[in-house]
Amino acid sequence: MSARKVFQYYRAYQWADIFAMIRNSRLAPKVCTDRFDGKLVVITGATSGIGYCTARKYAAQGANLLCINRNREKSETLRREVEDEFSVQCDCLLADLSSLQDIHRVARELASLRTPIDVLIHNAGVYLTERERTPDGLDKVLVVHHLSSFIINHVLMEKLKAQDKSRIILVSSEGHRFAAWGLRLDDVNWEKRRYTGLRSYGAAKTSQLLSMLVFAERFRDSGVTINAVHPGAVKTETGQENGPLYRWWKKTFYDPILKTPDISAETLYYCGASRELDGVTGRFFNLTTEEKPAPPARDYDLAVALWNTSLELTGLNTAVSEQRRSNSIPMAS
Repeated sequence: MSARKVFQYYRAYQWADIFAMIRNSRLAPKVCTDRFDGKLVVITGATSGIGYCTARKYAAQGANLLCINRNREKSETLRREVEDEFSVQCDCLLADLSSLQDIHRVARELASLRTPIDVLIHNAGVYLTERERTPDGLDKVLVVHHLSSFIINHVLMEKLKAQDKSRIILVSSEGHRFAAWGLRLDDVNWEKRRYTGLRSYGAAKTSQLLSMLVFAERFRDSGVTINAVHPGAVKTETGQENGPLYRWWKKTFYDPILKTPDISAETLYYCGASRELDGVTGRFFNLTTEEKPAPPARDYDLAVALWNTSLELTGLNTAVSEQRRSNSIPMAS
Protein backbone atom coordinates (compact mmCIF):
# COMPACT_ATOMS: atom_id res chain seq x y z
CA MET A 1 0.00 0.00 0.00
CA SER A 2 1.41 3.35 -1.04
CA ALA A 3 2.11 6.14 1.43
CA ARG A 4 -0.38 8.27 -0.49
CA LYS A 5 -3.16 5.74 0.10
CA VAL A 6 -2.30 5.39 3.78
CA PHE A 7 -2.45 9.17 4.19
CA GLN A 8 -5.76 9.26 2.32
CA TYR A 9 -7.25 6.66 4.65
CA TYR A 10 -5.76 8.33 7.74
CA ARG A 11 -7.50 11.58 6.87
CA ALA A 12 -10.82 9.79 6.29
CA TYR A 13 -10.91 8.08 9.71
CA GLN A 14 -13.24 9.80 12.17
CA TRP A 15 -13.81 9.10 15.86
CA ALA A 16 -17.54 9.60 15.30
CA ASP A 17 -17.61 6.52 13.06
CA ILE A 18 -15.98 4.38 15.77
CA PHE A 19 -18.43 5.62 18.40
CA ALA A 20 -21.29 4.89 16.01
CA MET A 21 -20.04 1.32 15.55
CA ILE A 22 -19.96 0.77 19.31
CA ARG A 23 -23.40 2.30 19.75
CA ASN A 24 -24.93 0.32 16.89
CA SER A 25 -23.54 -2.96 18.22
CA ARG A 26 -25.61 -2.50 21.37
CA LEU A 27 -28.89 -2.02 19.53
CA ALA A 28 -31.37 -4.83 19.04
CA PRO A 29 -32.08 -5.63 15.40
CA LYS A 30 -35.29 -4.44 13.82
CA VAL A 31 -37.87 -7.18 13.43
CA CYS A 32 -39.73 -7.99 10.24
CA THR A 33 -43.00 -9.87 10.78
CA ASP A 34 -43.97 -10.17 7.11
CA ARG A 35 -44.32 -13.70 5.77
CA PHE A 36 -42.11 -15.00 2.94
CA ASP A 37 -44.34 -17.78 1.68
CA GLY A 38 -43.25 -19.54 -1.49
CA LYS A 39 -40.10 -17.45 -1.96
CA LEU A 40 -36.76 -19.14 -2.65
CA VAL A 41 -33.84 -18.33 -0.37
CA VAL A 42 -30.33 -19.57 -1.15
CA ILE A 43 -27.95 -19.77 1.83
CA THR A 44 -24.32 -20.89 1.92
CA GLY A 45 -23.01 -22.61 5.05
CA ALA A 46 -26.42 -23.49 6.50
CA THR A 47 -25.65 -26.54 8.65
CA SER A 48 -24.49 -24.68 11.76
CA GLY A 49 -24.29 -21.33 13.49
CA ILE A 50 -25.67 -18.26 11.74
CA GLY A 51 -26.58 -20.11 8.54
CA TYR A 52 -28.53 -22.81 10.40
CA CYS A 53 -30.54 -20.32 12.48
CA THR A 54 -31.16 -18.17 9.41
CA ALA A 55 -32.40 -21.15 7.40
CA ARG A 56 -34.86 -22.01 10.17
CA LYS A 57 -36.02 -18.40 10.43
CA TYR A 58 -36.84 -18.13 6.72
CA ALA A 59 -38.46 -21.58 6.70
CA ALA A 60 -40.61 -20.61 9.70
CA GLN A 61 -41.89 -17.70 7.61
CA GLY A 62 -42.81 -19.95 4.70
CA ALA A 63 -39.74 -19.66 2.46
CA ASN A 64 -38.34 -22.57 0.46
CA LEU A 65 -34.62 -23.13 0.89
CA LEU A 66 -31.67 -24.10 -1.25
CA CYS A 67 -28.66 -24.58 1.00
CA ILE A 68 -25.07 -24.89 -0.19
CA ASN A 69 -22.99 -26.92 2.27
CA ARG A 70 -19.86 -29.06 2.43
CA ASN A 71 -21.17 -31.99 4.47
CA ARG A 72 -23.64 -34.44 2.93
CA GLU A 73 -24.82 -35.98 6.22
CA LYS A 74 -25.42 -32.63 7.92
CA SER A 75 -27.19 -31.35 4.81
CA GLU A 76 -29.56 -34.31 4.79
CA THR A 77 -30.27 -33.82 8.51
CA LEU A 78 -31.04 -30.15 7.87
CA ARG A 79 -33.30 -31.00 4.94
CA ARG A 80 -35.37 -33.49 6.93
CA GLU A 81 -35.63 -31.18 9.93
CA VAL A 82 -36.77 -28.15 7.94
CA GLU A 83 -39.25 -30.02 5.76
CA ASP A 84 -40.78 -31.95 8.68
CA GLU A 85 -41.06 -28.98 11.01
CA PHE A 86 -42.08 -26.19 8.63
CA SER A 87 -43.64 -28.01 5.65
CA VAL A 88 -41.54 -26.12 3.11
CA GLN A 89 -39.13 -27.40 0.47
CA CYS A 90 -35.46 -27.60 1.43
CA ASP A 91 -32.92 -28.71 -1.15
CA CYS A 92 -29.15 -28.83 -0.73
CA LEU A 93 -26.18 -28.56 -3.05
CA LEU A 94 -22.81 -29.91 -1.95
CA ALA A 95 -19.79 -27.73 -2.57
CA ASP A 96 -16.45 -26.84 -1.00
CA LEU A 97 -16.42 -23.06 -1.23
CA SER A 98 -12.64 -22.98 -0.96
CA SER A 99 -12.40 -24.75 -4.33
CA LEU A 100 -12.74 -22.62 -7.46
CA GLN A 101 -13.97 -25.64 -9.40
CA ASP A 102 -16.76 -26.30 -6.90
CA ILE A 103 -17.70 -22.62 -6.74
CA HIS A 104 -18.00 -22.33 -10.52
CA ARG A 105 -20.00 -25.56 -10.65
CA VAL A 106 -22.51 -24.53 -8.02
CA ALA A 107 -22.78 -21.05 -9.57
CA ARG A 108 -23.73 -22.62 -12.91
CA GLU A 109 -26.28 -24.85 -11.17
CA LEU A 110 -27.87 -21.81 -9.55
CA ALA A 111 -27.88 -19.95 -12.87
CA SER A 112 -29.72 -22.84 -14.52
CA LEU A 113 -32.59 -22.77 -12.01
CA ARG A 114 -35.94 -21.94 -13.53
CA THR A 115 -37.21 -20.74 -10.16
CA PRO A 116 -36.39 -17.12 -9.28
CA ILE A 117 -33.94 -16.60 -6.42
CA ASP A 118 -35.58 -14.08 -4.12
CA VAL A 119 -32.78 -13.83 -1.56
CA LEU A 120 -29.16 -15.00 -1.85
CA ILE A 121 -27.25 -15.05 1.44
CA HIS A 122 -23.48 -15.51 1.35
CA ASN A 123 -22.83 -16.80 4.85
CA ALA A 124 -20.03 -19.40 4.56
CA GLY A 125 -16.90 -18.36 6.42
CA VAL A 126 -13.63 -19.48 7.93
CA TYR A 127 -11.09 -18.05 10.37
CA LEU A 128 -7.52 -19.36 10.31
CA THR A 129 -4.61 -18.50 12.60
CA GLU A 130 -2.12 -20.04 10.15
CA ARG A 131 -1.95 -19.38 6.42
CA GLU A 132 -3.54 -22.15 4.37
CA ARG A 133 -3.53 -22.45 0.62
CA THR A 134 -6.35 -23.97 -1.38
CA PRO A 135 -5.70 -26.59 -4.10
CA ASP A 136 -5.76 -23.62 -6.50
CA GLY A 137 -2.82 -22.04 -4.64
CA LEU A 138 -4.88 -19.21 -3.16
CA ASP A 139 -5.33 -17.98 0.41
CA LYS A 140 -8.24 -20.00 1.80
CA VAL A 141 -9.75 -17.15 3.82
CA LEU A 142 -9.83 -14.90 0.74
CA VAL A 143 -11.48 -17.58 -1.38
CA VAL A 144 -14.20 -18.52 1.11
CA HIS A 145 -15.12 -14.98 2.13
CA HIS A 146 -14.59 -13.04 -1.08
CA LEU A 147 -13.98 -15.07 -4.23
CA SER A 148 -16.80 -17.56 -3.62
CA SER A 149 -19.42 -14.80 -3.38
CA PHE A 150 -17.73 -12.91 -6.22
CA ILE A 151 -17.99 -15.86 -8.62
CA ILE A 152 -21.55 -16.76 -7.69
CA ASN A 153 -22.80 -13.17 -7.94
CA HIS A 154 -20.99 -12.66 -11.24
CA VAL A 155 -22.36 -15.83 -12.82
CA LEU A 156 -25.88 -15.04 -11.57
CA MET A 157 -25.98 -11.43 -12.79
CA GLU A 158 -28.06 -12.02 -15.91
CA LYS A 159 -30.46 -14.43 -14.19
CA LEU A 160 -31.10 -12.06 -11.30
CA LYS A 161 -31.55 -9.05 -13.59
CA ALA A 162 -34.09 -11.01 -15.65
CA GLN A 163 -36.15 -11.64 -12.51
CA ASP A 164 -36.76 -7.91 -11.97
CA LYS A 165 -36.29 -8.25 -8.21
CA SER A 166 -33.85 -10.02 -5.91
CA ARG A 167 -31.73 -9.32 -2.84
CA ILE A 168 -28.13 -10.38 -2.25
CA ILE A 169 -26.85 -10.29 1.33
CA LEU A 170 -23.18 -10.58 2.20
CA VAL A 171 -22.65 -11.72 5.78
CA SER A 172 -19.86 -9.30 6.53
CA SER A 173 -18.14 -8.28 9.75
CA GLU A 174 -16.88 -5.32 11.73
CA GLY A 175 -13.67 -7.34 11.47
CA HIS A 176 -13.10 -5.70 8.09
CA ARG A 177 -11.61 -2.86 10.16
CA PHE A 178 -8.53 -5.02 10.83
CA ALA A 179 -7.43 -4.10 7.30
CA ALA A 180 -6.97 -0.55 8.54
CA TRP A 181 -4.67 0.56 5.73
CA GLY A 182 -6.28 -1.25 2.83
CA LEU A 183 -5.33 -4.20 0.64
CA ARG A 184 -2.14 -5.41 -0.98
CA LEU A 185 -3.34 -6.61 -4.36
CA ASP A 186 0.23 -7.61 -5.21
CA ASP A 187 0.21 -10.03 -2.27
CA VAL A 188 -3.30 -11.50 -1.92
CA ASN A 189 -1.80 -14.85 -0.85
CA TRP A 190 0.29 -13.40 2.00
CA GLU A 191 3.65 -14.52 0.59
CA LYS A 192 5.44 -11.20 1.13
CA ARG A 193 4.06 -10.31 4.57
CA ARG A 194 3.65 -11.93 7.95
CA TYR A 195 0.32 -13.71 8.09
CA THR A 196 -2.02 -13.25 11.05
CA GLY A 197 -5.59 -14.44 11.40
CA LEU A 198 -6.96 -10.98 12.09
CA ARG A 199 -5.17 -9.31 9.17
CA SER A 200 -6.18 -12.02 6.73
CA TYR A 201 -9.78 -11.96 7.91
CA GLY A 202 -9.88 -8.17 7.75
CA ALA A 203 -8.51 -8.15 4.21
CA ALA A 204 -11.00 -10.78 3.03
CA LYS A 205 -13.96 -8.94 4.56
CA THR A 206 -12.75 -5.63 3.12
CA SER A 207 -12.51 -7.34 -0.28
CA GLN A 208 -16.10 -8.50 0.11
CA LEU A 209 -17.28 -4.95 0.86
CA LEU A 210 -15.35 -3.49 -2.06
CA SER A 211 -16.83 -5.99 -4.50
CA MET A 212 -20.26 -4.94 -3.23
CA LEU A 213 -19.66 -1.40 -4.50
CA VAL A 214 -19.05 -2.58 -8.06
CA PHE A 215 -21.88 -5.11 -8.01
CA ALA A 216 -24.23 -2.38 -6.79
CA GLU A 217 -23.23 -0.37 -9.87
CA ARG A 218 -23.68 -3.36 -12.16
CA PHE A 219 -27.16 -4.04 -10.72
CA ARG A 220 -28.27 -0.40 -10.68
CA ASP A 221 -31.89 0.11 -11.86
CA SER A 222 -32.35 -3.64 -12.30
CA GLY A 223 -34.39 -4.39 -9.17
CA VAL A 224 -31.49 -6.39 -7.73
CA THR A 225 -29.95 -5.06 -4.54
CA ILE A 226 -26.79 -6.09 -2.72
CA ASN A 227 -25.95 -5.16 0.86
CA ALA A 228 -23.52 -6.31 3.55
CA VAL A 229 -24.45 -7.10 7.14
CA HIS A 230 -22.45 -7.46 10.33
CA PRO A 231 -24.52 -10.20 12.03
CA GLY A 232 -23.54 -9.34 15.61
CA ALA A 233 -20.98 -10.80 17.99
CA VAL A 234 -22.43 -14.32 18.19
CA LYS A 235 -21.19 -17.76 19.11
CA THR A 236 -20.47 -20.02 16.12
CA GLU A 237 -18.21 -22.93 15.23
CA THR A 238 -15.93 -20.72 13.12
CA GLY A 239 -12.28 -21.29 14.03
CA GLN A 240 -12.63 -24.92 15.10
CA GLU A 241 -10.11 -25.95 12.45
CA ASN A 242 -7.37 -24.06 14.31
CA GLY A 243 -5.01 -25.47 16.95
CA PRO A 244 -5.87 -26.43 20.55
CA LEU A 245 -4.52 -23.18 22.04
CA TYR A 246 -6.81 -21.03 19.91
CA ARG A 247 -9.82 -23.30 20.59
CA TRP A 248 -9.17 -23.17 24.34
CA TRP A 249 -8.85 -19.38 24.27
CA LYS A 250 -12.04 -19.00 22.23
CA LYS A 251 -14.02 -21.35 24.46
CA THR A 252 -12.72 -19.87 27.72
CA PHE A 253 -12.60 -16.15 27.09
CA TYR A 254 -14.52 -15.29 23.92
CA ASP A 255 -17.54 -17.60 23.67
CA PRO A 256 -18.96 -16.72 27.14
CA ILE A 257 -19.48 -13.08 26.15
CA LEU A 258 -21.06 -13.83 22.77
CA LYS A 259 -24.76 -13.89 21.94
CA THR A 260 -26.66 -16.71 20.27
CA PRO A 261 -26.96 -16.75 16.45
CA ASP A 262 -30.71 -16.14 16.74
CA ILE A 263 -30.01 -12.40 16.74
CA SER A 264 -28.20 -12.86 13.42
CA ALA A 265 -31.11 -14.80 11.96
CA GLU A 266 -33.50 -12.01 12.92
CA THR A 267 -31.14 -9.52 11.31
CA LEU A 268 -30.76 -11.44 8.07
CA TYR A 269 -34.49 -12.02 7.81
CA TYR A 270 -35.15 -8.31 8.16
CA CYS A 271 -32.52 -7.49 5.52
CA GLY A 272 -33.95 -10.05 3.13
CA ALA A 273 -37.69 -9.59 3.64
CA SER A 274 -38.44 -6.13 5.02
CA ARG A 275 -40.13 -3.73 2.63
CA GLU A 276 -38.29 -0.92 4.39
CA LEU A 277 -35.17 -1.95 2.43
CA ASP A 278 -36.79 -2.03 -1.00
CA GLY A 279 -34.34 -0.43 -3.42
CA VAL A 280 -31.61 0.03 -0.80
CA THR A 281 -28.29 -1.19 -2.20
CA GLY A 282 -24.53 -0.95 -1.74
CA ARG A 283 -24.82 -0.37 2.01
CA PHE A 284 -23.22 -1.81 5.14
CA PHE A 285 -25.39 -2.60 8.15
CA ASN A 286 -24.37 -3.28 11.74
CA LEU A 287 -27.24 -5.64 12.48
CA THR A 288 -30.09 -3.61 10.97
CA THR A 289 -28.59 -0.14 11.43
CA GLU A 290 -26.87 1.39 8.42
CA GLU A 291 -23.26 2.25 9.19
CA LYS A 292 -20.22 3.72 7.47
CA PRO A 293 -17.50 1.07 6.97
CA ALA A 294 -13.80 1.82 7.35
CA PRO A 295 -12.21 4.08 4.69
CA PRO A 296 -10.44 1.29 2.74
CA ALA A 297 -13.81 -0.44 2.27
CA ARG A 298 -15.21 2.74 0.66
CA ASP A 299 -12.39 3.25 -1.83
CA TYR A 300 -14.01 2.86 -5.26
CA ASP A 301 -10.71 3.03 -7.13
CA LEU A 302 -9.45 0.14 -5.03
CA ALA A 303 -12.76 -1.66 -5.63
CA VAL A 304 -12.22 -1.47 -9.40
CA ALA A 305 -8.64 -2.72 -9.10
CA LEU A 306 -9.78 -5.57 -6.85
CA TRP A 307 -12.59 -6.44 -9.27
CA ASN A 308 -10.14 -6.90 -12.13
CA THR A 309 -7.73 -8.85 -9.92
CA SER A 310 -10.63 -11.08 -8.84
CA LEU A 311 -11.58 -11.71 -12.47
CA GLU A 312 -8.04 -12.89 -13.15
CA LEU A 313 -7.89 -15.09 -10.04
CA THR A 314 -11.23 -16.75 -10.77
CA GLY A 315 -10.96 -17.16 -14.53
CA LEU A 316 -13.84 -14.80 -15.26
CA ASN A 317 -13.09 -12.60 -18.23
CA THR A 318 -15.02 -9.33 -18.20
CA ALA A 319 -13.45 -6.22 -16.73
CA VAL A 320 -15.06 -3.18 -15.21
CA SER A 321 -14.13 0.22 -16.60
CA GLU A 322 -11.48 2.13 -14.74
CA GLN A 323 -13.66 5.21 -15.05
CA ARG A 324 -15.32 6.05 -11.75
CA ARG A 325 -19.07 6.41 -12.13
CA SER A 326 -20.39 9.84 -11.14
CA ASN A 327 -23.01 8.27 -8.90
CA SER A 328 -20.68 5.75 -7.21
CA ILE A 329 -20.14 5.62 -3.49
CA PRO A 330 -17.10 7.76 -2.65
CA MET A 331 -14.34 6.75 -0.26
CA ALA A 332 -14.12 10.07 1.53
CA SER A 333 -16.64 10.99 4.18
